[in-house]
Amino acid sequence: MKEQSKLIRSQAKRSFNREHSVPLYLTSSFIFDDAEQGRAIFADEEEGNIYSRYSNPNTTEFITKVCELEGAEDGLAFSSGMAAVFASFAGLLRSGDHIIACRSVFGSTHQLLTQLFPRWGITSTYVDASKPDEWEAAIRPETKMIFLETPSNPGLELVDLEWLGGFKKKYPHIILNVDNCFATPYLQKPIQYGIDLVSHSATKYMDGQGRVLGGVVVGRKELIKELMFFIRHTGPAMSAFNAWIFSKSLETLPLRMDRHCSNALKVAEVLEQHPEVETARYPFLPSHPQYELAKKQMKQGGGIVTFVIKGGFERAKRFLDALKMILITSNLGDSRSIATHPASTTHSKLSEQEREQLGIRSGSIRISVGLEDIVDILEDINQALIHSK
Repeated sequence: MKEQSKLIRSQAKRSFNREHSVPLYLTSSFIFDDAEQGRAIFADEEEGNIYSRYSNPNTTEFITKVCELEGAEDGLAFSSGMAAVFASFAGLLRSGDHIIACRSVFGSTHQLLTQLFPRWGITSTYVDASKPDEWEAAIRPETKMIFLETPSNPGLELVDLEWLGGFKKKYPHIILNVDNCFATPYLQKPIQYGIDLVSHSATKYMDGQGRVLGGVVVGRKELIKELMFFIRHTGPAMSAFNAWIFSKSLETLPLRMDRHCSNALKVAEVLEQHPEVETARYPFLPSHPQYELAKKQMKQGGGIVTFVIKGGFERAKRFLDALKMILITSNLGDSRSIATHPASTTHSKLSEQEREQLGIRSGSIRISVGLEDIVDILEDINQALIHSK
């Protein structure tokens, strides 16, 4: 079947009740037919659910769909996107290991790398995503993982995945870990380039309606098996209810992303020409410095647009306060359009110098373009630009 059909038709095995829609498996544990089956499942001699902290039919269905989308061998679901990112590090790294990360990572990921992991003897080095020479220069004998976002949050900086796949062949012992949240597996498939692990905040586009939290990591089976040991004994499991929401939402992911992308491109084109905007960035704008790369590895440009408004922080605040329809929140990937001021919210824990290195200025605004009529979205942005002068 084609991708859209698989998303709709892949579901847990029907029970004797012959249900049309997959039921919610709101149970903490699962019953064994007899003592021998319990022993065999715990010994990994027989497949089966034991406890919902380990697996559940709803989480299994969700993971299966994401694996199909990404082309991955196996995966795990987590209670949040950051739980997924944290586990993809902590479950595979040891004291003394070293991580290379692109400088343009999400604020909470930055805190993991600079504040938490050094406590456990895990070090990191930042490199510029668009400068491949820096990546090789940063490698040490103890380097065990490379982590990156592409496109990045909020600067929409890209990493050449084909080049990264070639890099992997040169250093096969290094785990390549890609956050594919902004692109979604509908627009970009890192595993086809040789990436080992792909992580998502499912809270964003996989839900798409701002309802529940969740994360997912998919990739090579042997790495997922090692991560499974970590989550079984630390407990960052996704709830069955949230997995049920995500799995149903994935049925419409391609349809939603097509609309997000078409709306976002129009918003970017208008902002780029607006006299009150210094710069606008979107992967599928010809003015984006990595436009050709975006077209090569992404189906469309995604649903996020960033721009710098003239007048700095105070003007940015007035713009946000002048919005009538577009919501002000730190989330993204919602059916409703959202505006965020990264410097004072999602990336506020970074120093001013660190934000400048990422292209986050005092007047930077990130818009997660929703599914509303494009006329209404543009009208709200335009009136806010006028009234914030």
